[in-house]
Amino acid sequence: MSSGASWLEKLTLVRPEERPATLLSFLMVFILMAAYLVLRPVRDAMASDWSDAEVSLLWNLQLLLSIVLVALYSMAVSRWSLRRVVPGVYTLFALSFLGFWLATPLVSDATLLEKAFYLWVAAFSLFNLSVFWSFMSDSFDPEQSRRLFAIIASGASAGAIVGPAIPALFAGVLGLDRLMLIAALAVLMVVPLILALQHMKHTAPRAAHPSPQLQRQIDWRWWSGFRDVVSNPYLRAIGLFILLYVFIGSFVYFIQKNLLADFSRVERTQILSGVSWLVNSLTFVCAWLVTGRLVNRAGMTSTLACVPLALVVGMAAIALAPLIVVLLAVDVARRVGNYAVTRPAREMLFTQVSPDQRFKAKQVLDVVVYRGGDAASGSLFALLSEGLGLALVVMAALGSAVAGVWALVGIYLGRCYRVADQSAGPSAEYGDTQAAEAAGVTPKVTIARPSLTPQ
Repeated sequence: MSSGASWLEKLTLVRPEERPATLLSFLMVFILMAAYLVLRPVRDAMASDWSDAEVSLLWNLQLLLSIVLVALYSMAVSRWSLRRVVPGVYTLFALSFLGFWLATPLVSDATLLEKAFYLWVAAFSLFNLSVFWSFMSDSFDPEQSRRLFAIIASGASAGAIVGPAIPALFAGVLGLDRLMLIAALAVLMVVPLILALQHMKHTAPRAAHPSPQLQRQIDWRWWSGFRDVVSNPYLRAIGLFILLYVFIGSFVYFIQKNLLADFSRVERTQILSGVSWLVNSLTFVCAWLVTGRLVNRAGMTSTLACVPLALVVGMAAIALAPLIVVLLAVDVARRVGNYAVTRPAREMLFTQVSPDQRFKAKQVLDVVVYRGGDAASGSLFALLSEGLGLALVVMAALGSAVAGVWALVGIYLGRCYRVADQSAGPSAEYGDTQAAEAAGVTPKVTIARPSLTPQ
């Protein structure tokens, strides 16, 4: 190995044989995030022409649409091979955006079509990344995920830097309709990347004879994902972890909205755009240099709890000093911590569940639970601040308490993950110990799942 290659491996923890799969995965999430952020300004520009009541109705419809999409996706996973379903999802999204592009100039009053586009982009924003991470959890083994997921996730941060530049620089020249076409073509570009990753996985020596047990792990019942989220303690804890994250994010968002009220709209835009640039830049650096080492040295328990514990202090600081500088510093720490540490670690949790839970229950958690948390947290904040008249200082103190509960849930999940990881043998992903099964993290069969590392 050359000194340059050795230095790169020490820096990133990516082994030479893992580089092709890691690069393809990085490119895949980069394209998906960039495509979404090309579409988001188009969607938000449409919303400015509607009343608050109309937008509020669309937000409520998003939850219903999420439930329907997850149910349809679960039916597809139950009926067809995962090798077809995953590329099929992105092909359908690409064709749908192409359909919006073709239909827009053909209708005289595009209001209903634009509202449908608004809902569809909102669904795409969560659903496409959820399917992506299910695919990653099924492609890399637990040990690889601890080293590679943060680096792969940094592709989303790179996409978040590049994507918004396209509409910002070219919307006036291309028009909003053509941005739909660009996004459609971008989403379609991920399909060959999926096929290449699937080829790497299924041509690895351990994949030469797929275990029939693995195929049987996909439950024929489409509702099994909803059932498992309710009945499985490990998945319930992940759902609670997501809900508490959403609640903290909503608290910070509404406090930020109130503290920025004294600034002009132009000043707000400048402040928030600068914060977003800083968040994405810091996330990219941390994902490459910090997260993998943190997980491997401190363990999953500390990794999952560190950001919530930081927010206990951060929200308390806002309560003591409700200043915009303090709020923005906490928000940057929260978002960088989530994108670089908490989100990759949360995705690692799904390397310890069955394929059925990975491809069904995960979508229930990432899409339905997340959207439900959005709706519930926004209503709760409005009730506490406007209904009960609680001051901003009190709201920040409540946020600190919520962050404390979030940290406790992270500690529980980290311990469950450790139990499952220790119970797994050297050639098995899923252990069969009483402790692991009691935590709800492992199925009752022992299988060897191929990774994307050539043997």
